[in-house]
Amino acid sequence: MADQIPLYPVRSAAAAANRRRAAYYSAAGPGPGAERPSRYQLEDESAHLDEMPLMMSEEGFENDESDYHTLPRARITQRKRGLEWFVCGGWKFLCTSCCDWLINICQRKRELKARTVWLGYPEKCEEKHPRNSIKNQKYNVFTFIPGVLYEQFKFFLNLYFLVVSCSQFVPALKIGYLYTYWAPLGFVLAVTIMREAIDEFRRFQRDKEVNSQLYSKLTVRGKVQVKSSDIQVGDLIIVEKNQRIPSDMVFLRTSEKAGSCFIRTDQLDGETDWKLKVAVSCTQRLPALGDLFSISAYVYAQKPQLDIHSFEGTFTREDCDPPIHESLSIENTLWASTIVASGTVIGVVIYTGKETRSVMNTSNPKNKVGLLDLELNQLTKALFVALVALSVVMVTLQGFVGPWYRNLFRFLLLFSYIIPISLRVNLDMGKAAYGWMIMKDESIPGTVVRTSTIPEGLGRLVYLLTDKTGTLTQNEMVFKRLHLGTVSYGADTMDEIQSHLRNPYSQTQSQASGNAASSTPPRKAQSSAPKVRKSVSSRVHEAVKAIALCHNVTPVYEPRAGVTAEAEYAEADQDFSDGNRTYQAASPDEVALVQWTESVGLTLVSRDLASMQLRTPSGQILTYCILQMFPFTSESKRMGVIIRDESTAEITFYMKGADVAMSSIVQYNDWLEEECGNMAREGLRTLVVAKRALTEEQYQDFESRYSQAKLSIHDRALKVAAVVESLEREMELLCLTGVEDQLQADVRPTLEMLRNAGIKIWMLTGDKLETATCIAKSSHLVSRTQDIHVFRPVTSRGEAHLELNAFRRKHDCALVISGDSLEVCLKYYEHELVELACQCPAVVCCRCSPTQKAHIVKLLQQHAGRRTCAIGDGGNDVSMIQAADCGIGIEGKEGRQASLAADFSITQFKHIGRLLMVHGRSSYKRSAALGQFVMHRGLIISTMQAVFSSVFYFASVPLYQGFLMVGYATLYTMFPVFSLVLDQDVKPEMAMLYPELYKDLTKGRSLSFKTFLVWVLISIYQGGILMFGALLLFESEFVHVVAISFTALILTELLMVALTVRTWHWLMAVAEVLSLGCYVASLAFLNEYFDVAFITTVTFVWKVSAITMVSCLPLYVLKYLKRKLSPPSYSKLTS
Repeated sequence: MADQIPLYPVRSAAAAANRRRAAYYSAAGPGPGAERPSRYQLEDESAHLDEMPLMMSEEGFENDESDYHTLPRARITQRKRGLEWFVCGGWKFLCTSCCDWLINICQRKRELKARTVWLGYPEKCEEKHPRNSIKNQKYNVFTFIPGVLYEQFKFFLNLYFLVVSCSQFVPALKIGYLYTYWAPLGFVLAVTIMREAIDEFRRFQRDKEVNSQLYSKLTVRGKVQVKSSDIQVGDLIIVEKNQRIPSDMVFLRTSEKAGSCFIRTDQLDGETDWKLKVAVSCTQRLPALGDLFSISAYVYAQKPQLDIHSFEGTFTREDCDPPIHESLSIENTLWASTIVASGTVIGVVIYTGKETRSVMNTSNPKNKVGLLDLELNQLTKALFVALVALSVVMVTLQGFVGPWYRNLFRFLLLFSYIIPISLRVNLDMGKAAYGWMIMKDESIPGTVVRTSTIPEGLGRLVYLLTDKTGTLTQNEMVFKRLHLGTVSYGADTMDEIQSHLRNPYSQTQSQASGNAASSTPPRKAQSSAPKVRKSVSSRVHEAVKAIALCHNVTPVYEPRAGVTAEAEYAEADQDFSDGNRTYQAASPDEVALVQWTESVGLTLVSRDLASMQLRTPSGQILTYCILQMFPFTSESKRMGVIIRDESTAEITFYMKGADVAMSSIVQYNDWLEEECGNMAREGLRTLVVAKRALTEEQYQDFESRYSQAKLSIHDRALKVAAVVESLEREMELLCLTGVEDQLQADVRPTLEMLRNAGIKIWMLTGDKLETATCIAKSSHLVSRTQDIHVFRPVTSRGEAHLELNAFRRKHDCALVISGDSLEVCLKYYEHELVELACQCPAVVCCRCSPTQKAHIVKLLQQHAGRRTCAIGDGGNDVSMIQAADCGIGIEGKEGRQASLAADFSITQFKHIGRLLMVHGRSSYKRSAALGQFVMHRGLIISTMQAVFSSVFYFASVPLYQGFLMVGYATLYTMFPVFSLVLDQDVKPEMAMLYPELYKDLTKGRSLSFKTFLVWVLISIYQGGILMFGALLLFESEFVHVVAISFTALILTELLMVALTVRTWHWLMAVAEVLSLGCYVASLAFLNEYFDVAFITTVTFVWKVSAITMVSCLPLYVLKYLKRKLSPPSYSKLTS
């Protein structure tokens, strides 16, 4: 006995959990876990580990206590202590720690507890529960202004301007007019505050609308109207058809005769199909609505949780003998934010406000900041260093005479234009323009920009993480294949199945009409001797009947127009016409199967909680009683139903599920595994269907154990699974079905284009490994010639180590890994796994949970340091979309949840090509040019100021005052500079035809310290020429210097815009002419700065022309030579 006990290493909580699972499986019999212990043993056999070639980090592997990744980090943190640590970011750490501590003190979270809720008596609740009000606002009346200002002054640029503007209130530091500093800053802040205020007000209105919705509340005195925000735990609430459910409730009664209703959950989980919910049978049986107050009953509910797919509770009625206990599960609940699709429902409120599932699952999305904004923020810091250096040089050359520190501050203010405030204004307006262009593009109709701050981010992507179902595929299922082991039926042989079905049903009908008794003997003989080889016809009949009965589909009949309400119900009972029947189910696969059985002649005509009816090819109606239903879960990967045939009283247990789960349950066969592989290679989703006949005694024994397990409070799921597993033995394999999920339009060319653009594509899906692999091949995510490395399932550190070593030896092959193996590898070898995966041309992660998807996105951001984009269409993709640098949502069959949470929303996957290649690329290149040009505009005037001050004995006196400075940054140069957002280097068609152009952008060469330095040198050259030229050429009065240099400066700026433009747009020409016209016209009013008599002379004109020529001509020559000698890649395409 002792040698049978597997030896488990005492390692971690995970190992302990695995032990329990292995013990549980071995107790359950020869199941999928029977051979698992040997895997765990490997973990303890250190001899094996010593023999392994350690390609990984050796010290990390030997030190078993800690993760490989924490070792070097721990050493680094030990090194940095004391003053160095404080300077290198310790102060920031201390500040955030203090703030977090204060916030925690202020917002101490209440501990969530299980509760007992008495029906209709909220006052009996022992604890206080949160108000049932929805609050999506970011701020309140007191925090709005401080909050918005903090968000703005978080950026170095804005903080710098605030300090500069405030300094102008000090008389000794005052340089110009106050409005020259405060007007631009005030404008930026006013626009931001207005935008935030409008957003906040809209959120407030939406919340108010939802919170003030009226609902009927049932009280002892009858119905009372109550606001949604005033609903309390314990209230009995009536919700009408098409009304939103206001809080989490347990479903007590419905107006539907069947005792069940449908709800729409697209706002909760993103799925568009209807869900069937069941009323508590004890309260549903009560004669009248008012009787809910005549009974003494309570609901025990578990503590509020995140999981929307599970619930454990009990319903108890005390005033009868013995007390009635009913177990409550997910099908008895009505979660908040779902909508009633049929009938009227009455429920008792169990969770309100912050404790409802929908609110607990709402994560606050992070404020996304574009990479370009971060790079420009770095450049402004470099400019600030230059500004301080320049001021110090000026004061040093002055010789530190007098109050030098005051002079230093004045110089800092004089040169403050080095960092232009108009940078933020121009870039924000540019982003708005790009968003408008994207939404107006007729090639990608229906595209919506929801986050206007990151359009340039679309031009720098390296990783695209995509969902499979509904994103790459259409989520439209078509039945393609039925396999019975010896014979396979495809799309072209379905008529054979119809003829096989007609025979058995026509025989039974003729026997039934002859004499009822004679129909039983053949059935008896068949069931008593199952070893006799069945005919193909009977096997087809059995298989189709199993597919028609084993599902969770409900036929819904739409009432026809013009039918009155009373007649409608009477009509709907008999009217089984095929025209107005639609099927509702939790999965499109099931609907495809039931639609197929209808097409071959066996039609599901009605279904309620207790029974379902099928119509045979000859029109006869067969009724089956549903005894038990076992829904599909992602853990069990199968669903089952126990059915009693009304005509013969036979009880049958039908089951269908994934081949992984079913292969160990069905009787031995030699074809299942091979055929599943074949179908998966064709891109079909496979389901294995099996059955088992039960005697009345077997069923009664099972039912008593099952209901007992369902009432237990602790480990309910485990106990229920164990009872159901006792039935899942030696089942008769009936057939294997294949359903195809068709690809979206133009998926293949789009993926190929993205690959050529240097974007690595990862597919993250909840689907099974085989299906994910075949979709990856059929969509050409993995090219035909490429090898695929399927990562073997690993459960321990040793196995992960071996498997990673095996993978490391492969070159240029796609990786396919499952969520479980990924979890194990990330626990021990996070860095190595990500490093290896990043080298792969494509990666497929299957069986991924929503949180895992988001985790993978974050890992790529941390380790690869590159920009990521996530694209999906369902509620399960929201966390991944919000975690990525750019989130793209597709409005798909799974609802609009993903598209609403995303930064960009598109209608088809193929639109992503144009969105990135054309809009992403041009937005980035335009913003880079615009940002650098605005900096150049500030640098040139600061250079002129520096030359002016150094010539006039380092006096801290401004060169241009008042309106000249404001006009320079706005009226005279704003329109031409901003018109750079219309510039394009290649036509959109070219960008789509040559996606390789996109690859250049990921290196970020359009905006780097190198290009920035070039612009700095240009600014210094031009500023020097303009100032020295004006000083050389001015005769007697200082006012002439100002007139000549300022006019030359304006002309230089306009010419520089013309030099930067690559493709002219008519609006650019208009902006240039308009700005020049404005300047010439304003000369008449600027008497205090200019001598009007001098301006009109020929001397003025030639001097200005000469200076402008010297400042711009060399740059034009250099640009021409550069285009000739080393042309950029795009120019080769346009020439």
